[in-house]
Amino acid sequence: MIPTDFLPPALGPQRTFALVAGVERYDISHRWNLRGPARDALRFAHWLTGPAQVPPGNLRLLLSPLDEPEALDWPDSPAMAALRTAYRPATEENVKAALLDELPQCDGDLLWIFWAGHGYLGPRQELMLPCADARPSQIRHLNLDSALRWWRTDLVKHRSFPLQAALVDSCRVDAPRDARWNFGSTDYGGGSSVPGRRQFRLYASREGEAAQNDAERGAGRFTEALLAELGGRSVRESVSGLPVAARSIHRTFRELRERGEGWQLPQFLVDRDWDACSFLDDDLSALALPRAARLDQQAWDGLGALFEGRALPRCAYEAYAWAFKTAGCTTPVGGGLPGDGLLDVVQDLDERQGGRGGMPLAVPFVRFLADRAAMTGDAAGDAVWAGRLKDWVDSTRERLALPVLPPPPPPARTTVVHVGLEPPPDGGPGFRARMWLRGERTEHIWESQGAPVRLDTVREELLRQLALIGAAPADGGGARPQAPGGVDRIEFHVPYELLDADFDQWPVPRGPSGRHRALGLLHQVVVRCPQERADTRAEWHTSWRWLCTRGGRHPEAVRVVEEAEVTDVLGMELAERPAPACVLAHTTSAPHAGLLEAVLEGGVPVAVWRRGGGAPPPPLLDLLAPAGPDGRPDPGALDLLSLPARVREVRRAAAGAAAGAARAAAEDGQRPAGEDQLVLLWDDPDDIPGSRSLA
Repeated sequence: MIPTDFLPPALGPQRTFALVAGVERYDISHRWNLRGPARDALRFAHWLTGPAQVPPGNLRLLLSPLDEPEALDWPDSPAMAALRTAYRPATEENVKAALLDELPQCDGDLLWIFWAGHGYLGPRQELMLPCADARPSQIRHLNLDSALRWWRTDLVKHRSFPLQAALVDSCRVDAPRDARWNFGSTDYGGGSSVPGRRQFRLYASREGEAAQNDAERGAGRFTEALLAELGGRSVRESVSGLPVAARSIHRTFRELRERGEGWQLPQFLVDRDWDACSFLDDDLSALALPRAARLDQQAWDGLGALFEGRALPRCAYEAYAWAFKTAGCTTPVGGGLPGDGLLDVVQDLDERQGGRGGMPLAVPFVRFLADRAAMTGDAAGDAVWAGRLKDWVDSTRERLALPVLPPPPPPARTTVVHVGLEPPPDGGPGFRARMWLRGERTEHIWESQGAPVRLDTVREELLRQLALIGAAPADGGGARPQAPGGVDRIEFHVPYELLDADFDQWPVPRGPSGRHRALGLLHQVVVRCPQERADTRAEWHTSWRWLCTRGGRHPEAVRVVEEAEVTDVLGMELAERPAPACVLAHTTSAPHAGLLEAVLEGGVPVAVWRRGGGAPPPPLLDLLAPAGPDGRPDPGALDLLSLPARVREVRRAAAGAAAGAARAAAEDGQRPAGEDQLVLLWDDPDDIPGSRSLA
């Protein structure tokens, strides 16, 4: 604790000023919105004007909440009532006006800067805090490091503000190196440094870490811990006790980390001349991280040989997530793998170490890879690799005296019927057709003979094969699990011209009285067009692999394409990066009018559209994606690897709604509305049986 006689003699509420900001809503995209920062800012302002007794006129309160300001839980006090009428939106203009124009002209001893919202690290590791008016063309922001340098110069009154404290509840992750993330270059300059000014910084997370937010309670974990430490302290008590409070907050989060309930670890920095000595949390050797063994050199040598020349396998993200679960830890925030190679992933796991049981996270990761390689590998080399991986796990466990590992879960068993259709070589009517059944193994079950066949013949044969397999549930298409041996999904490999065909609407006999159900209500039904991907095979495989290494979920995985975006260059734009892996079509024209050409040219493996075109409400994102903390659909939470099942759910819901509307229309003597028919293009490049041409 800083001796109280070290503080300016006149330091008190009247000579304390603050910038308090909470940003929940951002102009750049609704995907940026988050719930909690505005409430955190109000609670910090309430502490300043309450126990600390700072006059409300000394605060500059900036809020951009998700809801209407009146809906916020404003503390009931005269000071907060005054701030309720004086706050401003957290735009870049208002931030600069408050921090660089108004507050420097005040005569005070202590400046508080409290900020809650998003945070990113720039190329020079400067903390950039996006403002509410951040837009794709210019992500307006506060460069906190530049602002704090400015505040140490003579541009602030010479004898004012010898103490400055910045408390930031935000992530400190690297800003993506992408042209769409245009932060620009922000430096506020400054004059000559003024000796004696001391700054205290307390961040919610370390460099590269995400800060956790409790959306249900509308609160940041860091702010919760901070306010608990400040409690009922006065201004002088809070300043002198900041180092102790910071240690306590650090200890709280360390205990969460030891229990595997989070990876966020606050970091605080105090200048040497705050109390004439260094005070860096990186020097706190007593605060040990979770106790787990690290890989030794022999283990690393073995992995180097095992992983050399190996691309990330499809199950890499599953293995990564299972490693944390097995060690009793929480999977890191953000999802996805930490690198593009197996050694990168293992290095990340080794640095995180593991849970309190002593198991290094890298060991269950390799164990998972070994099991999957043995189960699902098609090449003879996969079985050999699986054996070598298992030998590495066994020898590492024995050498490091590690506990026994539970067996990894088996891969989900999905039974799929593949229906391949190709036009005849002479360009005549009909199609050459073939069917495969793929479960634990792949079996060729039917092929058209002689002359090409019509689609009606293909449908009749498919229904016959499904009956033989025993695919039909006995309750008329209910949601109960399929019977053993049943078919989960039907994939139609078709020419480009048939992508919009109504395969999912093929009638299937069901139950008594000649009842029929649509095929897409009974099974997951998707269309595929792998023969049109010869020119963009590399982009197609890269995009799918990118999706798998992120567990099927990522904020950039889904792109909604509007009518105006369907241009001659859309395909080239989609091919530039692995993301997006899915396109949702919000176009009024038929999908063949440019959209599907762009999807295939761009190597995008997944696309959803309404048959025949048209984009009436609700939007596809609303139908498919779960709601985020702000109540809006969150594309980052949409599991694209499970999208066939999700689309079937939407088809069933639409059929139920259409049936209800038909009954209501019949009662009113009106014409019933049509069903909402979705088409799902879902091209898994790792699952294409029978590659030879039917011609």
